[in-house]
Amino acid sequence: MGFIKRLSLILFMALSFVSCKDDTTASESDYAYLGGEVINPRKNFVILSKSDRVLDTVTLDANNRFLYKIDNLENGLYTFKLPAAEGLEYQMVLLEPRDSIMFRLNTLEFDESLVYTGIGAKKNNYLINLFLDGEAEDKIILGFSQLPAAEFENRLDSIRNHKFKELKKFTVNNTVSPMFNELVEGNINYDYYLSKEVYPFVNYSQSERKNMESLPNGFYDYRKQIDYNYCNLMDYFPYYSFLKHHFENIALAEHFKLSTDSVYNVKSLDYNLIRLKLIDSLVVNDSIRNSLLTQTAIEHISNSQDIDTYDTILQSFLNKNKNQKQRTYVSSIVESLKGLKAGNKLPLVNIIDNTGKETTLRSIINKPAVIYFWSSTYRSHIDSHKKANELKMKYPEVQFVAINVNNDDENLWRKIVKEYRYDPQSEFLFANPKDARHKLAIYPINKVMIVNQKGEIANAHTSMFNIRFEEELLGLLNQ
Repeated sequence: MGFIKRLSLILFMALSFVSCKDDTTASESDYAYLGGEVINPRKNFVILSKSDRVLDTVTLDANNRFLYKIDNLENGLYTFKLPAAEGLEYQMVLLEPRDSIMFRLNTLEFDESLVYTGIGAKKNNYLINLFLDGEAEDKIILGFSQLPAAEFENRLDSIRNHKFKELKKFTVNNTVSPMFNELVEGNINYDYYLSKEVYPFVNYSQSERKNMESLPNGFYDYRKQIDYNYCNLMDYFPYYSFLKHHFENIALAEHFKLSTDSVYNVKSLDYNLIRLKLIDSLVVNDSIRNSLLTQTAIEHISNSQDIDTYDTILQSFLNKNKNQKQRTYVSSIVESLKGLKAGNKLPLVNIIDNTGKETTLRSIINKPAVIYFWSSTYRSHIDSHKKANELKMKYPEVQFVAINVNNDDENLWRKIVKEYRYDPQSEFLFANPKDARHKLAIYPINKVMIVNQKGEIANAHTSMFNIRFEEELLGLLNQ
């Protein structure tokens, strides 16, 4: 479930073209300092941002340190990002007027090594420890998610109560602000809510319908207290992870009322139309609603191979989301996916090989091929390459092509390929990443394309981790 939270965060940050307007107003007399020391830096910069706004890209000095003053401070969570061992990593820091916070971290152990010092450090060390403890607890919670609902709920209550006791101890011994309290209480509560929302999906004893029907009375009583427009928590991990899974849950419950389905089918058109409708009816804040609508629409068109449903989802989305950037973005993905219909030729996309030569993707296909994509931004590139190597051993008659989707720095790309010992003969870089990502509709990053020896598309959107993936490969080889 820790992975679920972080994945949800990545998706939300990627899709949030606009963010909540802060309730706090900036004052010319309010400022804060943020600085740090980076051990084992991969590159010499740190990106600082507030919600969707990049404040600055700060260069590290000769000692791998930086110090940055934020004038006209808006209270709240700020993000710092920097290249680390497994790609572009990020973490959040709570900044309030007159804070002067320094962090120290090792890129080889990003979150685990992170420590704050200075004015405002105690609250941020508490928050990072809460985050790390939460990742460890997720594994425990996932384990007892197989228990009956009543016992699961009792254990979950015990974890939440312990967290509130720890918060009380901290606030007795330290002076804290209302914003800090709000963040920690929000973390504890929405983490708790998220675990209960996910329960019917991760308890494998029965179908999702039977799991929902067997829940004890009052299991979801907390829903009466949900704030669907909690702007101060929009930038915080647990809140929007909760919102995503909450709408999946309540939409599925509504879908079961109107159908004979008994299992969760993320590709279902009716289910996703209900998700869009519920988001639109319950969320008032434009930023939160539009991000949820965008994510839902993209998830459907990315997961479903039924091109005939795309226009229906798109029209529902366009009727509800008035953000022009998001409307254009989703519309362009639909347009691209329609061009990737089975039987069509691969689009003309230029790539760069390990020698620096530019060619087309079509021209390198000489036998049935699996094309997969990776980015140094996400850790998933390690798993995808590992899986591809396993499949190569089993299917030597299949060509495996790995393409980096975002690096415009050839030297950095080569460094990563060499560092992780990827086969340079199978590694390529997009010559024009933005154009290629659009033509190939690369969302999510772990999508895979299967093509025949003629470069004709067999499946434009699958996954090497799908249990039926090898069946698809065998089907192509037997044609």
